[in-house]
Amino acid sequence: MSLFRLGKAVLSGLIVLATLWSMPARADEISASEWSTNAQGRLRLVSAVTAVGDTGRVQLGLEFQLKPGWKIYWRSPGDAGYPPAIDWKGSDNLAEAILSWPAPHRFSISGLETMGYKDDLILPIIARLNEPSQGLSLRAAVDYLVCDVLCVPQHGDLSLDLASGAPEASPQAYDIGRYLARVPAEGARQGLSLLSAEATRNGSLRVVVAANPPLANPDLFIERADQMQFGKPKVRLEQGGKQAVFVARAVDKTGEGGLTDKPVTLTVVDGNRGMEVVTGIAPAEPGSRFGRLLGMMGLALLGGFILNLMPCVLPVLSLKVLGLIGHAGAERRTIRAGFLASAAGILASFLGLAAITVAVKAAGAAVGWGIQFQQPLFLVMMVVVVTLFAANLFGFFEIPLPQWAGGLGRGKGDPHSLLGHFIAGAFATLLATPCSAPFLGTALGFALAHGPLEIFSIFVLLGCGMALPYMVVAAWPQLAQRLPRPGRWMVTVRRLLGLVLIATAAWLLAVLAAEAGLPAALTVGVLMVVALAVLSAGQRLKSAARLAAIVVLALGSVAASYGTLPRAKAGAPPEIKGLWQPFDKDALAKQVAEGKVVFVDVTADWCITCQVNKATVVYRGKVAQALTEHDVVAMEADWTRPDDSIAAYLASFGRYGIPFDAVYGPGAPDGLPLPELLNDDAVLDALDKARKPS
Repeated sequence: MSLFRLGKAVLSGLIVLATLWSMPARADEISASEWSTNAQGRLRLVSAVTAVGDTGRVQLGLEFQLKPGWKIYWRSPGDAGYPPAIDWKGSDNLAEAILSWPAPHRFSISGLETMGYKDDLILPIIARLNEPSQGLSLRAAVDYLVCDVLCVPQHGDLSLDLASGAPEASPQAYDIGRYLARVPAEGARQGLSLLSAEATRNGSLRVVVAANPPLANPDLFIERADQMQFGKPKVRLEQGGKQAVFVARAVDKTGEGGLTDKPVTLTVVDGNRGMEVVTGIAPAEPGSRFGRLLGMMGLALLGGFILNLMPCVLPVLSLKVLGLIGHAGAERRTIRAGFLASAAGILASFLGLAAITVAVKAAGAAVGWGIQFQQPLFLVMMVVVVTLFAANLFGFFEIPLPQWAGGLGRGKGDPHSLLGHFIAGAFATLLATPCSAPFLGTALGFALAHGPLEIFSIFVLLGCGMALPYMVVAAWPQLAQRLPRPGRWMVTVRRLLGLVLIATAAWLLAVLAAEAGLPAALTVGVLMVVALAVLSAGQRLKSAARLAAIVVLALGSVAASYGTLPRAKAGAPPEIKGLWQPFDKDALAKQVAEGKVVFVDVTADWCITCQVNKATVVYRGKVAQALTEHDVVAMEADWTRPDDSIAAYLASFGRYGIPFDAVYGPGAPDGLPLPELLNDDAVLDALDKARKPS
């Protein structure tokens, strides 16, 4: 090669080197450290940005790539191992580095339980800077344990420098964000919520978690500051995975003190979903399961009786009054039989509701008191039945019962036969369920949180409580005998009571309009007016023809209206004007964090007691004035239509029916539940307690 050609080649090489030297560094080179490699894998420090910016914080990650079969440990490793530890000595402009832990996996080997990670992993790190606008120099000495059959302690020295200036997303930003999303948080965004954490009588920890969407293969990790260890929990999925019950025992000779002495950190993991919550452990409830059940059955009996005194009684007032005066002057035996038949109808309805509740719960759907009023077709059927009852009271038709059924009463063809009283009792129960009552909510919460035995026991006692007035009259029939004997005055009473049922039908149509739209409600209403007109004009028809007309009109009304009913959309935001904001758990937590007091009202158009609470307490006087103060936020959770998030919210308080109200604030971050029947003092006291920081 000539000297000229050699010089030309050397000059070209120098130009290329100079060009490469002057080119800016690649983004992945300036946002990631060199790999620290060993026989089990490698690790490095990565950044989500290429420069520090001016926020004073930088999202980092400690990235592991492990060879097949090897694992590292979570912050609480379990029966063996230790987690990665980072020493930041030598770093410049670093105020602190906060390490987060994605949801771990459980490894069960030879009776030992450990928690950690396999394959690839990034541990998210938030770096806070001393000087936000200055560059960041990181020096990380990482000690960690990597295990397969053998365990090998490893060490890695990592360095990463980030310059000042405007940040851009690095090539590692997506992967860091992916693992950051796996860090368990408070659970709301993942559809998870803690319902209870309590000690059991045999010394175990019982944790109940609600989930929507349902859980598939959940696990629970329990941590305590004094290093109390817990065995692998037993898991039972309920309600189609929408509820999980974990039971775990503490390992002997670990920790200090008893199970309820210190709070625990509970981490629930289901695939990439996770929830982390710090909570105290409630002590075991005194008495056996049977003893608790007996206590709740007593509350159910009292709650069922009080249900007769609630505003829900208004739609069935006509049936109760008519049943009472219809026995005036009758024989004691007839009175006793009639009221026992009504009581039996009530009990049969509650048994039916219990059976439906057990089936719905087993299918994984939301359960609650009065939720049948969320179903448009049920409302249509109730409008039809109420209208027919009203037409009967107006005298538009009388249905003579068959001989075998008439013989069950006082005589053939008697409209007040035992079967008629039984049907009236059953119907009264269905109309009386759109609201709750004192003690009823507590008993229902206990029943619906347990199994079929508790559900049937509580519902039977609720029925006995509601049927108690009927049983009292059956025991002392002279109470009914002393009423005025039926006469012409009964015609006027029947018509007045018929008007009460017509008003009930109008209320049901209003609820139907809220759920399924005004066209559906108008369709049903018009058909019912036509039905009343046909029945009124056809009084001279023979009995069989009248009965056929009634059946055809009822079935025709349901069929004709069913096609107009749009499906209610779960979770549809309510239209709240003025004072009220739509209920949102995330917004609620944010308002409380800002020092606000939040009043939450769970209501529905079909809940009569809810409307009474608003009319008598919430919308008037001192409470209305208090809710307009600058530091108070009013939220309305509209349960008129099915909404799983509202059902889960109620279940978190052990409630399955409405009305339900709660107050949150700096002094009550977990919420103060209010009684079913509101009063000024209860609401104002709760607002004051929630306002004061704890």
